[in-house]
Amino acid sequence: MKKHHLLWLALPAVVAMSCKSKSGSGDGDSVRTVFFDKTGMDTTVKPGDDFFSYANGAWMKKTAIPASQSGWGSFYIVDDDNEKNLHTMLEGISKQDNAAGSTEQKVADLYLSGMDTVAIDKRGYDPIKPLLAKAAAIKDYKDLVKMAADRFKEGGGFLFGFYISPDDRISTKNTAHFDQTGLGLPDRDYYFKTDTASVTIRNKYVKYIAKLFTLTGVDAATADKKAADVLKLETAIAQSHSTPVELRDPVKNYNKFTTADFQKMLPDVDVADAFNRMGLKADTVLVGQPNYYKALDGLLKNTPIDAWKDKETFDIISSNASDLSKPFRDANFDFYSHTLNGLKSPKERWKTMIENIDGGLGELLGQLYVAKYFPPDAKQRMLDLVNNLQSVYRQRIQNVDWMSDSTKKKALAKLDAFTKKIGYPDKWKKYDDVTIDKSTYFENEESIAKHNYNDMIKREGKTVDRTEWGMTPPTVNAQYNPLMNDITFPAGILQFPFFDKNADDAINYGAIGAVIGHEMTHGFDDQGSQYDKNGDLKNWWSPEDRAKYKKKLQGMINQYNQFVVLNTLHVNGELTQGENLADIGGIAIAYQAFKNTEQGKGDTKVDGFTPDQRFFLAFAQIWRIKDRDERLRMRISIDPHSPEMYRVNGSVSNTPAFYKAFNVQPGDKLFRVDTARVKVW
Repeated sequence: MKKHHLLWLALPAVVAMSCKSKSGSGDGDSVRTVFFDKTGMDTTVKPGDDFFSYANGAWMKKTAIPASQSGWGSFYIVDDDNEKNLHTMLEGISKQDNAAGSTEQKVADLYLSGMDTVAIDKRGYDPIKPLLAKAAAIKDYKDLVKMAADRFKEGGGFLFGFYISPDDRISTKNTAHFDQTGLGLPDRDYYFKTDTASVTIRNKYVKYIAKLFTLTGVDAATADKKAADVLKLETAIAQSHSTPVELRDPVKNYNKFTTADFQKMLPDVDVADAFNRMGLKADTVLVGQPNYYKALDGLLKNTPIDAWKDKETFDIISSNASDLSKPFRDANFDFYSHTLNGLKSPKERWKTMIENIDGGLGELLGQLYVAKYFPPDAKQRMLDLVNNLQSVYRQRIQNVDWMSDSTKKKALAKLDAFTKKIGYPDKWKKYDDVTIDKSTYFENEESIAKHNYNDMIKREGKTVDRTEWGMTPPTVNAQYNPLMNDITFPAGILQFPFFDKNADDAINYGAIGAVIGHEMTHGFDDQGSQYDKNGDLKNWWSPEDRAKYKKKLQGMINQYNQFVVLNTLHVNGELTQGENLADIGGIAIAYQAFKNTEQGKGDTKVDGFTPDQRFFLAFAQIWRIKDRDERLRMRISIDPHSPEMYRVNGSVSNTPAFYKAFNVQPGDKLFRVDTARVKVW
């Protein structure tokens, strides 16, 4: 969950490159023969000044972001291609006579129920009226807590940021976690910033809240007052929240309490009753941010109950808005997609349904997806790449001059213990208790939500299943999970331009190789390095080594703090340090692994570029992404990844081989003297 390190925060993707056709999908597709897009380059830019623009500048200038997207480029395009394949597949099985309870029936009927917007619109907000009636009947904060706890079993939940996952210090055991929650805006700072953009967002948020109230029959004046009260309450909640940077520290966010001590933190809440209503039987709990729960107790007592009822009512409507009739869907889109992310129009309904099915029945959809679109030989080629990079990383750890032998030994043990998850799980999740009917979309989503909660709650106190995946097979992303010490590369990302089993080594090592190295490096970044080979939060470093490491990271943080977007917004080097280190380490590991290949040892040009140049260009083009200003502004606040231009330029400016490949000299904008370059792994 919160501790997974993703390659990319949300779903994006790459550009259409010149080729005969897509590859890697089977079903008679012709084989790709061209693996690099020269037309997207801007060769008027000196590579030593701005390598991102040199590799992608022409594409950036001529590409318009689709109206239904917050950005466009590498991840987005691969994801879009995946959705088209899934759409074809879903349309096909939806026309079949599928056996009741079968994988095909559940996936197809969920799709059909969600596509029937006429039936959905006819119901208006009827599906949530029972919940709204319960909220209206609340008399005091004790009733509020009871309803908040009851909603978890229904797939909702309120007041508690509750989930079950491994105990950070005993990673073989699942335990109950309670984190901060309660905000409708992306982050605490959205409630306090006074710049024009932030004030505008808050004003539009209040209008969104009021709009949802009016859609349920509340008059405009009353709705405005309720909205103002909700914002006031959320602002008070936000004061107790930790910042995104503070959330990066796993030690500070690990606080174990007995349930009796958790009760003392919330003296005015009947914790035992709440747990019983949630179906939770736990002697101890992990509380990520105790300040939130301490503040919550006071807010429950001291805030007028009508404000809490308005907050609960808004939460019910907003959290379900995308599953209700068009006015609710439109209001939700207008704020969360348009205002916060800059989208001009909603996605086609079939794309929304594919996302919902992937999110709800992901491993059922995944089974159908890999059978059709992921050939077994691609998995083996990918495993070979992972093993090659792992071998190189071993050498690099052995050769670093700042780490003691005792710490190196433990680092190597952790590297060797990596579990590699490639393509799809070896065993699939079951959804036997999920009931799907093609005529009841909202109830289908409820059934899935209840299944997910029941599946989660039964894990409390049980042994962690390390074979499970945290991503679905069609996902265009990759991740490292420190609690499992595993790296995951779903089938969705294992296609061009990230990977093609027929591409030359320069392309595959510069693209997916850098991704592999990136995820491996997360095992040793500012967060991952605090977990041992078993996935336990435990210090395995000598104090001297840790001090040297932090000094090196501070130099990198200072570098990235200098990068600016939208004229005045600086990259937060502290927030993005883990991803920046993974980018720099990933490209270094991938390059060394590439140099061990026959192509890497030679100098034969392809497309007019040397093997080394081709390697770095492949790396730059997987980060070919263009964001809307609204999304970029939000990313600077909450995204642990730097904007793509700096993921490229920041990485190559710290990579000696790049200087040689493109003859980067003093005076070039990306040139850094040797002593100023980041040298960790």
